[in-house]
Formats: sequence, structure tokens, C-alpha cells
Amino acid sequence: MGCTPKLHLNMGSMTSGHKSIHQEIENLREQIRHHEHRYYVLDDPEISDPEFDLLMNRLKKLEAQHPELITPDSPSRRVGGKPREGFVQVAHSAPMMSLDNVYTEQELRDFDRKVREAAGNGKVGYVAELKLDGMSMAVVYHRGALQRAITRGNGIVGEDVTENARTIRSLPLSLSPARLTKAHLDGDLEVRGEVLLAKKAFDRLNDQRERAGLPKFANPRNAAAGSIRLLEPSIVAQRQLDYFCYLITTGRPVFTEQAQVLSTLADLGFKVNPHWKRCASIEDVLEFCRSWEDRRETLPYEIDGIVVKVNSLALQAELGSTAKAPRWAVAYKYAARQVVTQVRDVVVSVGRTGALTPVAILEPVALGGVTVGRATLHNEDEIRRLGLKIGDMVVVERGGEVIPKVVRVETDERQGRHLREFDMPLKCPVCGGKVVREEGEAASRCINIDCPARLRESIRHFAGRRAMAIDGLGDVLVDQLVETGLVRSLADLYELREDDLTKLARMGRKSAQNILAEIDQSRKRPLDRLIFALGIRFVGERTAGILAEQFGSMDRLAEAVVEELQTAAEVGPKVAASIYSFFKEPRNRELVERLRRQGLQMKAQEKRVTHRDSRLVGQTFVLTGTLQKYSRDEAKEKIESAGGHVAGLVSKKTNYVVAGSDPGSKLEKARTLGIKILSEEDFDELFHES
Repeated sequence: MGCTPKLHLNMGSMTSGHKSIHQEIENLREQIRHHEHRYYVLDDPEISDPEFDLLMNRLKKLEAQHPELITPDSPSRRVGGKPREGFVQVAHSAPMMSLDNVYTEQELRDFDRKVREAAGNGKVGYVAELKLDGMSMAVVYHRGALQRAITRGNGIVGEDVTENARTIRSLPLSLSPARLTKAHLDGDLEVRGEVLLAKKAFDRLNDQRERAGLPKFANPRNAAAGSIRLLEPSIVAQRQLDYFCYLITTGRPVFTEQAQVLSTLADLGFKVNPHWKRCASIEDVLEFCRSWEDRRETLPYEIDGIVVKVNSLALQAELGSTAKAPRWAVAYKYAARQVVTQVRDVVVSVGRTGALTPVAILEPVALGGVTVGRATLHNEDEIRRLGLKIGDMVVVERGGEVIPKVVRVETDERQGRHLREFDMPLKCPVCGGKVVREEGEAASRCINIDCPARLRESIRHFAGRRAMAIDGLGDVLVDQLVETGLVRSLADLYELREDDLTKLARMGRKSAQNILAEIDQSRKRPLDRLIFALGIRFVGERTAGILAEQFGSMDRLAEAVVEELQTAAEVGPKVAASIYSFFKEPRNRELVERLRRQGLQMKAQEKRVTHRDSRLVGQTFVLTGTLQKYSRDEAKEKIESAGGHVAGLVSKKTNYVVAGSDPGSKLEKARTLGIKILSEEDFDELFHES
């Protein structure tokens, strides 16, 4: 489920008495609800899968011993989490149940024994499939055409993500009539499967998020779940999601075996994981499980075990289900890959966004088929939580994580060892610039925009289309400029000469002239574009525009104190502190001065307001829902032409919320804060009065 354990489970002896048992059950439920919310709703888990299972198994055991304490809302009585805002909720045709987990070969044999006893002790065959580590999704076809895609949600009701699912290239948008006929299907069917993100696609996505200053996903599963729920399908399309199918339902009996279902899915053109096996006995199943435990590292995607299903669909129906899981299937979970080794040192790496990450240098050790010599420690808080010291023996794990991590310190091994404390540096180990840790942030950051560790990304951001729009500065050229030392600061871009560029590989004179013309043209970009281009943390395009309008010049912005910065719309304490810290770094002030000498725009352009005497000047609006007479852009233009400002979030600084049909959570927040709410008619009337 994640990487930061926050368990409060006491596995020792319980205090005697019914009251103490009741309290432990309630405590467990509260913890499980918290972690389900982090995992299913926020996509930001705090604990690993085995740790979550430990909580759930303890709750099940206590409820089995004390059935009088079971309540309908217990996490053990339901399937999953609740849907997010932003998607229509849709009921599943049949519950999308989770599977019970087993962790040992004996537990798997116990499952087989129960199945055979229920089947009259006859011979039972199974199908073993890789347990793909993704997110479950049901896809409905009507007359062979994709009609709807629904996430698992709470197992009973999911979210309609049809438009996002359509971007998955491995998912057929229509099914061949000939193939349907061959399979004795009429085209009205539902398939279920797993949305995945391959390891390479996951690495690319995290690389992009790091460049953009966004938090990285913990593992491919979280990335897949977060991606399919994005509100913008064009972004989903860029994520390169995949979809493997494992079930087909038609509402009438067509198949007799699970193996037949998988074969038919493949025949229909669905992507089916090829690594499944028909097993004549539980011994065959165990052999399959053992064979993949070491080989799973060779797969291009993550798996965390093997799914074992009774092959006979008639027997599946006979065995039935509990309230949560089918009795005819189980998930055999592999143990997390762990090993004990020594921490030789802790070094700090500086990422492309300036984030400082402590990394444990380990005594090299084999783990999961590879030799591991380094493991992430994430941040200073994680080191303190672990109580780690240089020289400690530690447990290192590769679970759902791509990068190994330190799980715990073996404190019993400390005797006789020379140990040293680790302290996070106050200055950047690369450039010597000031290191800042914003309130509420886990990461410490170098805020020198010209820091060599982040220079490439600073240039890419500075030259981006929405910033200074220097089109010729692609990734290859940026790398060459940095590697040759031609650009050691953003300001160096404006000192480049034609002869400098023509010395670079594959750079002709005409190309050099075009790039220099683009750089020269960027001097004319307005102040708000320059503020955004500087890459100040938390300052996006909208905020940059607000700052340029309110302060009017780079000088006034640079001299503003935190309290003054917070008077700007949408600028809260965290954003204000980031802006203040940025301009207090001497290297950043020096950069601004160099850009000024190069002729960049340091003052805001006078903004034309249609109605200068309007009482809407300085008023902040938030739009929510769908307006009938105006598009979002038209309503925004109408407000801004009258001197008002449109914000994306409701805050105490908001003056009006304009609510159309199907408004979101912004409307409730406005009511809570006592902000005036306008209907579309009220909105029109406001302009007539202005």
C-alpha cells in the first residue's frame, strides 16, 4: 500500500474483558478506514500491503471470535473505497469482489482442502494466473461496441471513466462480428481486467513529474489508479496505460471453464496475460507459484503474487462467495523482497527540481535478482523515524517499489559498531546555495535556480512555450549547452553568439541564427511570463499573472515581505514563503539583475479595463458548474474586462461564486465561508448594475 508504516497494532496479549476487546476492534476499524481512504481515495498510501493485511486479518480474527460485535459498516464487511468527486457513479452489474490472501504454501493447501471438501472430495482443477499489480476496471460492450468503463470503486458502485478508458490502446473500441459469432456471443458482454502501467512508462512518468516539481508516484499501481481517474483524457493518453483482461460475463451460460474464458478473450482481441496455466492439482499450482517468485523481476510490469481460481465455472457457482470474496479463488501473495546489509554512508543527491534526497550507500547485496548498493531514505523525517545512523545494519526491501528502500534498523546489531549521526546539510552540496524546507513540506530544497544539479530543468522550464517561448531550445541542445559550459546560468542564454552555437554538433549557421532570433524575441515577453519562467516553487501561470498585476514590477515583488505577498489573490502562506525565500537567495537576485541588463521586461504592461469605474475592479470571482449563456473563457473575459479577477479556488479572498448547473464542491465551500453566490441571472444583473 505504500512506504511509510503508521501501524498502531498491538499483537501482544490483550487486556482482559469484553470492553477492551470492543475498544481494540474499534481502533482497528478506525486505522483501516484511514488507510483505505489514503489508498483508494487519495492514491497516497502510508503503509505497505503486508502491513495493511496484518490490520485486516487481526480485525477478521477478533470479529470471528466475537460475532456480536460485528457491525454493518465494518471494513471487513465491504469490498473497497468510495469514488471521488468529478465522475458519475455507476452500479456494477455484479459486485467486483476482492480476493482473500494467503501467504504460505500450507495456507494454499488449506484453501484446496476446503474447495475439495465442498466439492465432495472429488478431483479439482485450477487455473493459475499472475496477480497483476494494477487497478480493476469493468468494460461493457453493447452490440460489439465499447459502451462504458467503470472503476471498481467500492465493489458495488464505481466511477464512469469511459473517455479515459478509450485512450488505452490495448483495449478494443469495437469487437469483430466474425469473432463474436465464432465465440457464440452476440456482442452484449462485460469484460473485467486490470489497468496497468509498465515499469518503463512508470519511470518516464515519474521523470516528468520530477521535472514539473510534482511528487513522484510510489509505484506503478498508484500511478495507474491516479491516471485513470484524471479529468483530462488527453493527459491520460500520454500515460501509456495498459489493460489485461481476465473475465468475461454475458448474463447467460456460454463457458464451462475459466481456461476457456481466457482463451476466448484472447480470440476476441483482448489483451490477456500469456503467463497463465491450467493446473490439474494444487501441487501443480504450487510449482507454478514457485517458478514465478524469482522470475517476476524479468517481467515488464509489476506482479505481487499468483491468483488461483477453480477452473470449473459450475463448481465456482456452487462454491459461491462470502460478503467480501469468492470461495473459489484466492491470491497467493509473495513475501516482500528483503535483505539485511550495512549502511556505509549517507549522501545527499540534488534532483532536477532542487529537492535534496538522502541516499543510503550500502554494502552491496543481492536482492530480487539484482545487486543493490544504494537505497532511498526519502527525506530527513524518514531518517528520524527509522532512527538510522551511519554504520547501522538495516533491512532493505524491494516490494512494489522500483527503487530499494530501507524498511527498518536492526538496533540489536549495534553493539561494537562505530556509528555516526546524519545531519541534513544547510547548504546545497552541489552549488553551496541556501537550502530551505517550507512549512508542511517533507523535502528540503536548493532554491538557487542556476544550481548545476537543476540547471538543465531550469532552462527547459524557462524556455517553455508558456514561459519565455524559446522554441529552438530542445532537450538535445540544452544538454549540449550545459555539458560544454556555454550556459552556466539562465542569463548566459542572452550572451550566446553565433560562433558559440555553430561549434556544437549538428548545428549549422542558419539554425544558430534562428535560435538566437528566438532568444532575442523572448526579451519582449511580459513580466508575468518572466515570473513564471523563473520557476519559483508553487508559482504557476495564474499566480504569476496575479503577482505581476498586483506588484507591477519585479523590484516590488522581490522586496515584498510575506505578509504583503499574502494580500494577493490566491497567494497563501506557503506560496508567499516560497516567493520570499526565492528572492532572499543572493544567487537568484544576481540572476534577476543580469536578466535586467539583458533587456528583459521587469515592469508589468498596463492592463486595459473596459469599465474603469466599475465596482468590479479588484473583485475576485470563482466559476463552478456549467453556464448556459457563456463558456468558461467567455465568462472569464467578461469579468476581467470589467476589472475583476477569476480564481480557480474558493478562499476567504473570494468575493463571488458564480454557480451554473451541476456545481462542484466549490459551491459548498462558498456557503461555508459565507461568500455571495450568484446564479447566471444574478451574474448578468451584476454587469447591468456595474
